[in-house]
Formats: sequence, C-alpha cells, structure tokens
Amino acid sequence: MKKTQVGIIGAGPAGLTLSLLLQRQGIDCVVLEFRSRAYVESRVRAGLLEQNTVDLLRELGVAERLEAEGLEHHGVYLSFNGVRQRVPFNELTDGRCITIYGQQEVVKDLIEANLERGVPIYFEAEATKVEDIEGKTSKIHYKHENMVRTLHQAESMTEGVIECNFIAGCDGYHGISRRTLPKDCYQEFSIEYPFSWLGILAHAAPSSDELIYAYHERGFALHSLRSETVSRLYIQVPNDEDIENWSDEQIWDELEIRLGDNKDFVLNRGEIFEKGITPMRSFMIDNMQFGNLFLAGDAAHIVPPTGGKGLNLAVADIRWLAEAFIQFYTTNKRDLLENYSQNALRRVWRAQDFSNFMTNLFHKKAEHGSFTNMLQKAQFDYIGQSKAYATTIAENYVGLKEI
Repeated sequence: MKKTQVGIIGAGPAGLTLSLLLQRQGIDCVVLEFRSRAYVESRVRAGLLEQNTVDLLRELGVAERLEAEGLEHHGVYLSFNGVRQRVPFNELTDGRCITIYGQQEVVKDLIEANLERGVPIYFEAEATKVEDIEGKTSKIHYKHENMVRTLHQAESMTEGVIECNFIAGCDGYHGISRRTLPKDCYQEFSIEYPFSWLGILAHAAPSSDELIYAYHERGFALHSLRSETVSRLYIQVPNDEDIENWSDEQIWDELEIRLGDNKDFVLNRGEIFEKGITPMRSFMIDNMQFGNLFLAGDAAHIVPPTGGKGLNLAVADIRWLAEAFIQFYTTNKRDLLENYSQNALRRVWRAQDFSNFMTNLFHKKAEHGSFTNMLQKAQFDYIGQSKAYATTIAENYVGLKEI
C-alpha cells in the first residue's frame, strides 16, 4: 500500500497544477490518471488562458514554452449580422489580457515539471473505488498498466491502494470522484442548450488578429486559433446534426458567410485535420466536498465553451484547494478546508453566468426579426454605447482578479 498526504485523481490541468503547488511546499502527493501519457498530452481541449492562469503558470516556473509560443490577445471582436465592434481588454482592465495556448501544451509542460520535480504520476491507472472519506485516512483503489515515477525510472504493477489524508477529485465529469459523494450532500443544476458546435482544426493561418464571436441569422460562428498556422473555428448546428452531412467545403462556405463583416474580411482556408460536434451544456453541483474528498474542475462543474472558462475555472478551484491543504499542513487549521466549496463556488457561479450570457447573446435562438432576436441586438448595441457594459464583458473575459 502506497501512503501519501494527498491523493490526486486526474492528470489534467487541475490535478497537475495542484501537485506542483503542493510539491513546492513539501507536501507529499501522488497523481492517478486513467489515460496514457501520450493521450493526455495530445487531447485537444481549450486554448484560451485567462490572465490569472498565465500568472500562476509563471509563478510555478512552467511558462517557458508558453512565453515563447503563446499568443497574447488584448481584445476581442464581437459581430452581429456583419456589424463588428472590438472590446479592448487592455484599456478596460488595466492591461490584463488573454493568451492563446492549447490545453494539451499546458498539460505537457505540467507533466514534465512534475516528473522533473519527483512527483509520482501513475498513467493508465483507473481509480476503481474511493473509500473511508469520513475516516482519519482515506483510500483510493486503482488498477494500472505502468507507473512513471520520474523521467528515468519506471515500474509496472496491476493494482494497488493509495492511503492518504485527503483526496482531490480532478477526474472530470465522468470520473469516480463525484459519484463517491453522498447524493444527499449536494444539488445538481444543469442546462441543455438547444444547439451544438461543429468545430474544426485546420492548417490555415488565422484570418483575424483576435477572436471573433459572430451572431448571424444562419447561426453562431466563432473564429479562434491555436497558433500562427492553425485555426480553430466553430459554427452553430442543431443537436441532432450528423457530422457526415458537412463536407469540408460546406463548412468553409458557412464560416465565410457567418463571419463576414460586410467589408473586407477574407477567411483563410486550409486542410481540416480534425472536426467534431460538441453539445452545449452547463452543469454544476452546489457542494464540492465531503469528508476528506474535494472536487475541482469538470468533476464539479461544466460551462459552455462560449466564455472560455473551463480550464481557467479548474485552475481557480485549485488555488483555493492548494491554499487549504497548505494551511492545514503548516498550521493544522481547517477553516480553509471547511470553506473550500463556499470560496470556490463564488467564481463558479460568476463563470456560469458569464458563459450563459455569451451563449445567449451570440447564438440564434429565434427567427430573425423576432422579439427575442431584437433583444439580442439591443444587448449587442449597448456594448458599443456603454463603456461600463463593455468593461463588464472585458473583466469577465480576461478573468476577474479576485472573487
């Protein structure tokens, strides 16, 4: 039986950031990850980092590649039926911005740093049972194919148990952590939006220097990017849409229509090397802890990607959780542990609200010219009329300093 102070389930941004924060303070931890190292380092997810997230990665000494390859954006373009306006982040938020840097690249950097600093990571390790979460010590049962202990040392096992003081459930929506919480200790909240995103990754230079969110009478579109040579783009489709109904040429044609600004916008096209359909939904629970078990990230909440909050919200959870563990091990006080859910949920609700706002503003929900559509247009117009309204959007988009 392996003994440690904090057992971490999940080697995504949340779990890997937590392990580095604990390791820096001399707190022993072990990370379990169901997937292989190659899988988690290539899994394409979010690519937008808030200012707070970038600052923390710099503080942890894992931002060397981010500094070299990440693309800072100091504003965002918002478009409504071809009328485009820009929200300048740096002017409205005292110089704060976002950085485009793929989640898989963040994970690569975090894994390398953890292994270099001696944090054990068990890859291909499935957590099969969590028990004694109300006891003095708790246990994580797991099965796994191999373990990477450092960059130069490995050993093989088939199953095992980790005994620990605390468990950090960073294993996503489908993981075992949330299922372990007693059902009567939390409420669930969810929204299933009546549309999905058809998204593509393409070998095409970005067509804009900043992101474009576009409402169009044919549906929403988003122009994003992953690098100076790879574009990430989305269009709104029905929930029952079949990806096979969309040829590459049809996707590009639809993007060109929806992203057009009635001026000189030109959409750069290229080889599409990945495409898929993602349902839009919000989900959360109103209690992220029970006994020795604490949840973070997608294990406790999911936001629609419209606001770019998923990864950043997970890292924000970890700031509170790491601080709580550190306080306990350095002072034996438990107040931050006991208040973890309350502290984390303030930002979760703020992110849910902002993500819902952006989703409702830019997606087609009713016929063009309808009451609902005209309310959307009135909201959009007010962004350009009110500096205060634009500032609210900018502050939420780059990430609030404190909440």
